[in-house]
Amino acid sequence: MKPPVKTLALLTIFLISYGPGHSQLKLYPGSSFALDLKKVIEDYPNHFENITGDLIIQNPQSTDYQCNFKVNGAEECTITKYSGKKEPVNSWQALMLTTDNFEAARKKYRTLYNELNNLQKGSMHLKGEYDTPAEEKNFTSVLFSFDPPSESIKKLKVELVMEAEGMDWKVRVLVYDRNRDDGEGETQD
Repeated sequence: MKPPVKTLALLTIFLISYGPGHSQLKLYPGSSFALDLKKVIEDYPNHFENITGDLIIQNPQSTDYQCNFKVNGAEECTITKYSGKKEPVNSWQALMLTTDNFEAARKKYRTLYNELNNLQKGSMHLKGEYDTPAEEKNFTSVLFSFDPPSESIKKLKVELVMEAEGMDWKVRVLVYDRNRDDGEGETQD
């Protein structure tokens, strides 16, 4: 082969072999967030003990802690421990975006939904029905649960929330216990 043809052939082979891997990365731009969330979910049966950091504030009914595990893309992460009648209830929350731009918040909400829906943990997949945000609604959320449910995480819920707070839109991801499937009479006792 002549040198320019050889170079062109090698370049073509490189682009063909690089192309599928590169396009796969585009399909899952936030996969590191999904991997981080899996680590949070894995610590759920331990009441988030392995990722609980320093005390932030202690209230009569709950105590807030910093999360000592940095979740990719999160502005901040906190763990709240509620004093319960039977056993303590714990929740984890990541603030993923604060903006005054509704469209930016809506895009982040959709991106996170795409990363969370069908997230696999072993043989289970997170499932949730998308709820389209509207600027006139101050609150939109998707409640995810694992299918099929496992005994160790049967009450675990993952929730994606987009809400207006003052002049800002906030997008959060929460992991917590939920006692009822229908949402009525929901308690975190």
